[in-house]
Amino acid sequence: MTVADEQRAGETMYGADLARVYDLVHRERGKDYRAETEAVAAAARQRRPGAGRLLDIACGTGGHLRHFTELFAHVEGVELSVPMAEAARAALPGVTVHRGDMRDFRLDTTFDVVTCMFGSIGYMTSVAELGRALTVFARHLEPGGVAVVDPWWFYETFADGHVSADVVTVDGVTVSRVSHSARRGRTSHMDVHFVVAEPGVGARHFVDTHIISLFSRAEYEQAFREAGFAVEYLPDAPSGRGLFVGVRM
Repeated sequence: MTVADEQRAGETMYGADLARVYDLVHRERGKDYRAETEAVAAAARQRRPGAGRLLDIACGTGGHLRHFTELFAHVEGVELSVPMAEAARAALPGVTVHRGDMRDFRLDTTFDVVTCMFGSIGYMTSVAELGRALTVFARHLEPGGVAVVDPWWFYETFADGHVSADVVTVDGVTVSRVSHSARRGRTSHMDVHFVVAEPGVGARHFVDTHIISLFSRAEYEQAFREAGFAVEYLPDAPSGRGLFVGVRM
């Protein structure tokens, strides 16, 4: 698959249907965006006191970004999916959200902190792509700046065959989400079924399929080092997957 193919896949996977209900579903099923952003801010400022400028890469609809605006003086986002980026801009009109791919975007500025949350780094299809993305992260940091990455599950910790199910109702909109994840070689294949029901509109069903790489912890750490970071792994993070914290050398 070419980079262009992967970009089109990312746009389709995080399309308009999902963008509309994404935050609603994850917030109501218990994802604590605030706790996760506070953990990231604490880890970053322990290594770079006074950090004030943050770039959230693969920011989605802005679930973490809106809390980062309360914790940092200046924040921006980068997002590949057009519908997700538009949703983030609508929710956070004072925040710049750039359209870009984490493997090759280039902004004409640098930050104290870059973040990549919710396992988004796992969409890199190889160790080489992982390294390419982390090199882009480093390029957008000041010397001594901090990259905080919430990884996807490691190859050694992924729960093959995991099933998750939730039903939430907010402002008259009911959404059911049922997912199944399976290991296929060095990737996890997750099919997520959504049914969205609204009074006067009816119910519709759509499916998102996510193919996410299962890197090992050692592969992450080596990729960080090769991109020019001193790296630590913090196992106790609110997401349950830990955090990688890299300081740009």
